[in-house]
Formats: sequence, structure tokens, C-alpha cells
Amino acid sequence: MTETGNRLRKLLESPNFDPQNYVKQLSQQSDGDRDLQEHRQKIQNLADETAQNLKKNVYKNYRQFIETAKEISYLESEMYQLSHLLTEQKTIMESITQALLSTDKDETSKEMQAAFPKETEEVKQRTLTSLLEKVEGGKNIMDTPGRHLIYNGDLAEFDVDNMSPIQRVHAFLMNDCLLIATWLPNRRGTVKYKYNALYDLESFALVNVKDNPPMKDMFKILMFPENRIFQAENSKVKKEWLEILDETKKNKVSKDRHKKEEEVPTSLARAEVSTNPFDMDNDEPAEAEEGVDLSLEWIQELPEDLDVCIAQRDFEGAVDLLDKLNDYLRDQPVTHKVKELRVKVDERVRQLTEVLVFELSPDRSLRGGPKATRRAVSQLIRLGQSTKACELFLKNRAVAVQTAIRQLRIEGATLLYIHKLCNIFFTSLLETAKEFEMDFAGNTGCYSAFVVWSRSAMRMFVDAFSKQVFDSKESLSTAAECVKVAKEHCQQLTEIGLDLTFTLQSLLVKDVKAALQSYKDIIIEATKHRNSEEMWRRMNLMTPEALAKLKDEMRGCSISFEPYTGDDCWVNLSYTIVAFTKQMMSFLEEGLKLYFPELHMVLLESLREIILVAVQHVDYSLRCEQDPEKKAFVMQNASFLHDTVLPVVERRFEEGVGKPAKQLQDLRKSMRPVRINPESTTSVV
Repeated sequence: MTETGNRLRKLLESPNFDPQNYVKQLSQQSDGDRDLQEHRQKIQNLADETAQNLKKNVYKNYRQFIETAKEISYLESEMYQLSHLLTEQKTIMESITQALLSTDKDETSKEMQAAFPKETEEVKQRTLTSLLEKVEGGKNIMDTPGRHLIYNGDLAEFDVDNMSPIQRVHAFLMNDCLLIATWLPNRRGTVKYKYNALYDLESFALVNVKDNPPMKDMFKILMFPENRIFQAENSKVKKEWLEILDETKKNKVSKDRHKKEEEVPTSLARAEVSTNPFDMDNDEPAEAEEGVDLSLEWIQELPEDLDVCIAQRDFEGAVDLLDKLNDYLRDQPVTHKVKELRVKVDERVRQLTEVLVFELSPDRSLRGGPKATRRAVSQLIRLGQSTKACELFLKNRAVAVQTAIRQLRIEGATLLYIHKLCNIFFTSLLETAKEFEMDFAGNTGCYSAFVVWSRSAMRMFVDAFSKQVFDSKESLSTAAECVKVAKEHCQQLTEIGLDLTFTLQSLLVKDVKAALQSYKDIIIEATKHRNSEEMWRRMNLMTPEALAKLKDEMRGCSISFEPYTGDDCWVNLSYTIVAFTKQMMSFLEEGLKLYFPELHMVLLESLREIILVAVQHVDYSLRCEQDPEKKAFVMQNASFLHDTVLPVVERRFEEGVGKPAKQLQDLRKSMRPVRINPESTTSVV
């Protein structure tokens, strides 16, 4: 590298380098474009050299990268094996410890039972009362009769999301509920704790949290809509909490079941005592209650299992349990027990529905496309919420499409942007339609909602389309190409039986009409300006290449131009008539690309107005021209318009539209063959 290159490199690498000041100084010091070009070449050479050095370093260290990756893979495998061995050893040690503890516990319990009689319920209640006196705001807990203390102890609460410690708590487990109290930093007398929360044993599920050092000795309480994680002092205390909590929950369920079963014989005995012959009908509910067996273990644990499924986001498992219960109770009579069970289950169904609705809300991540919503939609449909599922699915997709359109960067040519816009929108619409058809195959009533949604989505697309194409005043040829691209993409939707072409046309017709009329006015003004400078002279193209190019352009417009070309580079037509013909045919082709049935008369009237400007100019020139030679030349131009240009316009319009251009035919017929008296100043066209 030269000395100049080294100085430039050091300057660019300096930490205090300011690009704006550098460019400003460079512009002031340079003598002209040559210096700036040379300096630009130096910077480009420096960039190329830096890129080559980077490639060389990458190639040089490539083998080391591969070897390092292999070593990392080997170490990862060995660490996995080592972790597996440690886990096995830990499991063996825990089983041995548990066996020893259970033996000691059995011996200790026997000794305690022999030394002390079993605590009465009154003693337990007194113990609970004395403990609750230390809890601020916990005096009303003892108002429930029969409530007594089972277990209590200190725990540490952690954040569920980031596993950071939150606070220190003291938990009181009672025979029907769990009390959580927080430690008071400033103790007042005997009060040590502050009331935090009271949970019914049936309202939460207990889950063991696998040890992941340094996070260990933890267990989770699953509720809706929140979960809480607590850490015990050691593994022994954690195990005691899990065992005692599980046993207490089972005892409560068993006690409630026995209590309900005791109520049934009492009602039967009363029915037997009655001697009223009209009481015979009252026996049927009792017999029906005996016929519905709700003592099955899976039914008793159903509310808790539903809570666990909702907390663990196992939506399919929760709906499967609900379907199983509905199948079991389908042909069963609706008894008092069934109603109670239904109340508990309906509350879980409401919670599950809220979670599924949140999964489909636009606030959630929109990545993954429409397939990402399939899980929540299918479970809502299974819950009988197909209408809500349809509404939320379409709302989610609308936000996704709108976000995709907003994130599309507007850069480069307009046609390139429209290609990207159409690709994103119509691909999303096609994927949404396919996913909708798959998810709601058995709900044909939702299809009308999808059609309405498609129209609103198309309106969103047309807003972005028109803002970029028509509001920015693009040329008619660019607008025509953009509309053509949109039509082609819209045609793809017919693969799934969805035709939105009419919707697209109806939304674009206003802007397209305005564009056609605006471009028509431009052509008319340009034609009038050329007419004002008309000298009625033959056109000289100066070079054979220019003449060949003009012939190709006319041939592309299907106009027979050979009879009007003369010797060398001369054309036996006026420059005004040739320029008018080219503009006229270009407007016709672009108008046919933009054509909608609603624009038939707009396009036809625009063509007629443009042609009329040229016809009136020729008519005026014939009436005013005195020179016989120029008059003959004007007649030749008029013949070119009447016999060559207008028939091509009529034929091309009919090919593109499928209907004859009657107004244009009438206009051509009104241009009767030129009758001229060389000695007269009047002519008729």
C-alpha cells in the first residue's frame, strides 16, 4: 500500500473521524470533479483491499474454526454423559437417604404415639389461633368452623419469568386452604407477618420443579391467571411440603365426597317415611342421583387436571378431558351433583377460553403466518366457539397483513415496489384462505365472514397501492404496468375459488379514471401546442437509423408506414401528425391495460376528444391554406389520419375490449373524403 493509502487508512480508522467535516474539507480542497473521482477511487481501492484481507484471514483460520467446532461438539457430548452419570448417582443417593429417613420417621412416630396421645381438633385450632395472631390482617380466617392447622414454615418466593428472588414468606397449610403471609421488615409487638393471599386447596395444582443449580428445592403452585414459585430451606423440607400438601388435598376431596354420600341415604329415608301417594314422583330424582356415578377418580380430579392443563398450556389435553366428561354425562340425568360439577367445569372452560382468546389476540407475536393460529382456533372450535374463533382469526390476520404492508420499504422504482407489495399481500391472502378452509371446513357459516374480511383487506391493499402509484403522479405507462401486475396476482386467488377481481376494479376505478382524464388533457394540450407551430413541411429524420427506428415504432403500432416514406430520410407527413399518431397509439395501449368495464365510456370519449383535436386542426388548415402544394400536403396528412390511423385505432380498441367503438366509427364517417377546389379557400373534411 502506498504512503497516501496508509495515511487515508489511519484517518478513516481514527476514533474522532467525522464524515461530514471530512467531506466538507475535501470539497473545499478539490479543484474539480477529477480530484473527487480520484479520491473516490482511492477509498474504493482501500475498501477492496480491506475486503481481501478479511477473506484471507477467514480462509486462514477456517480449518481452526472447523477443528474448534468439532472439539466443542466432543466436549458437549462428554458433558452430557457426565451430567447423566451425576444425575443417576444423585437419584441413588436420594433413594438411600429416603429409605433411611422413612425408617427413622416410622420409629419416631411410634415413639411419639406411645409417649403422647393424638392431638385433638381443639388443640390444633388453638395452635392455629396463636399463630394467626402473628399475622396482620388474618383474624377473620378462623371464622370458618372446623378449620385447623396442618403444617407451616418459611419459604422464599421467586419470580416466574426470570427466577429472581422476590420476597420471604411464611406459609400456613390448613385442612381446607393455604395461607401465604409476607415478612414484615418493621415488626410491631407479636405481629411478624402480613396477610398476602389465601387459596382454596381445590383452586390450585402443585408441581415439583426439577433442580437446576443454583435453582433447587423449589415447587410451583399453578393457578389461573398467575403462577407462583417457592423455594424451601432444603430438599427434606421441600419433600415434606409436597407430601403434606398432596395428602391434605386428597383428604379434603375424600371428606367432601363422604359428606355428599351421607346426604343421599338421609333423603331416601325421608322418602320412605312419606305416606302421601302424590310423593311417588319425588323418588325419581333420588333414583337418578344413584344412577350417576361421579365417584370415579378421573371425575374427582377433573377440575385440578383442567387447572394443570391450562397452566401448562396443554390446550388439547384440557379439551380432551372436557369431551370425555361430556361423553360420559351425555345420556345421564341432570342431578344436583352433576350441576355442581358443571359449575366447577364451566369456570375452567371460561378460563380456557380466555387463554385461547389471548393466544389469538393481535398483541401476540404475528410471526409464523396463519398456521401459528391453528392450535388455538381448533380448540376454540372444539369448545363450540367457532364464531369467536373465526372473528379472532380474521382480526389476527388483518393486523398481520397490515403490519407486513407497513414494514415494506419504499425504495427504487415504483413498479418494483408494487411487485413486492402484490407478492406480500396476495401471498398472505392466499395462505390465509387455505388455512381458513382447513380450520373451518365443517363450519360453512363462517365463509361469508371470510368474504367480507377479504373485501376489507383488499381495501387496505388498494389504499397502499393508490398512494404509491396515483398520488405520486406516475406516468400512465407506469400506472398501467402496476395495475396489470395487481390484476395478475389477484387472478391467483381463483385457484381456491375466490375471485376478487371485481372488488379490485371497483376500488381502483376512481383513480384510474382520474389518471386517464389527466393524461388525455396532457395529450390535448401538447397537440394544440404543436398545432400552433405547424408549418406543414415534410419530416426529415436526418439519418437512416432514425428513419428505421420510426418505421419500427409504427410497425409496433400496426400502422402501415411504408407508403409515406420518401427518398433518403424524408417522410411525406408532417411532424405534428407523426407525433400525434405516436402519442395517440401509446394512450390507446396504456388505456387498454387499465381497462375495466366501468371505464368503457371514459376511455372511448377520451379517444374521441383526442382525435377530434387533430381532425379540427387539419380541417382548419385546409380552409385557410392558399398554397396549392401545401394544400395537397395537408390533404395527404388528412388521408393518413382517415385511411390508416383511425381504422387501426378502431380495430385495436375492439380487440382489447371485445366491443366495437361506435363513436369512433361515427367520427371517421363524418370525415368525408376531401373535396377541394384548388382555386377556392374552402374545403370539407
